[in-house]
Amino acid sequence: MSATAAKMLVLVGERFACIKISGRANFSSSIDFKTLVNELRQKGYTYFVLDLTECSLMDSTFLGVLAGFGLKMSGMPKDACSPPIELLNPNARITELLENLGVLHLFKLNEGPFSLPGQTEARTLTPAAPSKEEVTRACLEAHQTLMDINPQNASKFKEVAAFLAEDLKKVKKDG
Repeated sequence: MSATAAKMLVLVGERFACIKISGRANFSSSIDFKTLVNELRQKGYTYFVLDLTECSLMDSTFLGVLAGFGLKMSGMPKDACSPPIELLNPNARITELLENLGVLHLFKLNEGPFSLPGQTEARTLTPAAPSKEEVTRACLEAHQTLMDINPQNASKFKEVAAFLAEDLKKVKKDG
């Protein structure tokens, strides 16, 4: 399971974070993305802009992690920023995938240039080096999330989830 992970750049402001995702957002980058957004949430960031201008594609694992994040954030107390995750300039394929999976409603779509509010700073993202077990677990959880959010996704992912569950058992036994 080796694939080039998407590049992620992070800018943070007072209560918002902008994450620019470039390249193919896949299972390799999903762990870094999940870790990043969870850390930012713990630090009090409540509004997220995902700049997808240079994101060519998202695989089902990354989409599942993104949907899980959208679901967590949709449970946050409502304020002026609702939904609290903005997808900036997603291409037609990504938008179509989100819609077909039944998770598009978790996000606000926006087109055009991103204008930074004052006082932002760049943060460095150190990519993780996850084990095969961590990658397999993340893939399984992402696909289970997609099936939990929209039961119609079960027919699309039940075989993948079963394979990943078996693979995870094998990896744990061998590890």
